[in-house]
Amino acid sequence: MPEFHRVDVSEEAAALLRTLTVQHGPLMFHQSGGCCDGSAPMCYPVGMFLTGSGDVLLGDLEIGLDETVQVYMSESQFEYWKYTHLTIDVVDGRGSGFSVESPTGKRFLTRSRMLDQAELEHFALA
Repeated sequence: MPEFHRVDVSEEAAALLRTLTVQHGPLMFHQSGGCCDGSAPMCYPVGMFLTGSGDVLLGDLEIGLDETVQVYMSESQFEYWKYTHLTIDVVDGRGSGFSVESPTGKRFLTRSRMLDQAELEHFALA
């Protein structure tokens, strides 16, 4: 039986997350909903960004090192994105100063695709 996830990570992003975890300790993402860099996934050391009852846990990214990185999104934004699968990736460039990858010359970004029929059924959206 296939495993279904709402969020995954590219190998390149997982490699950067392993490096950043060694430097900063356990990490988490919050998928922002603003414009420009405000729509980038923001990566923080666990405890630096506090989630609340208005946030949805999309899933855990397996990055190796026996570590996972949780990915959150605001509940209101999730209503717009609930039919999509997200992949956290990394590209060259400078992102937001608040996200831990900022000094590395890399920035995280989210790639999305529509959920397929099996995923829609699994997540009870069909």
